[in-house]
Amino acid sequence: MGRVTPIASLGKNGLYDYVIQRISAVVIAAYFLYILFYLVGSDQITYADWTGLFGALWMKVFSSITLLMLLAHVWIGVWGVLTDYVTTRIMGPGANTVRLLLELAVFAVVLVVGVVGLAVFWSV
Repeated sequence: MGRVTPIASLGKNGLYDYVIQRISAVVIAAYFLYILFYLVGSDQITYADWTGLFGALWMKVFSSITLLMLLAHVWIGVWGVLTDYVTTRIMGPGANTVRLLLELAVFAVVLVVGVVGLAVFWSV
């Protein structure tokens, strides 16, 4: 029975992944709460208000950091699930190939979402 190597792990070990995931959760929550309070605190939001908010440099940086944290959070979570449940013990000898293909698919989605998201945030 082979051991799953942490080659696709974001951090150096499980502790780093744990810390990254907790920090990213705080950043994502802060962003969500800010947007929520902005929406609730405004009587009527126009297109000019919305583009003004997302056109500000600090909001572009905050949105970009949040997006990158979200993608790191997703990668660590999916990697953890795949390494826990897509194993040779559970799925047989083809599990390593299946896990690699799933990791590549998730990586491709994360990469595309990251590139498109950053392009959108910085195009305003």
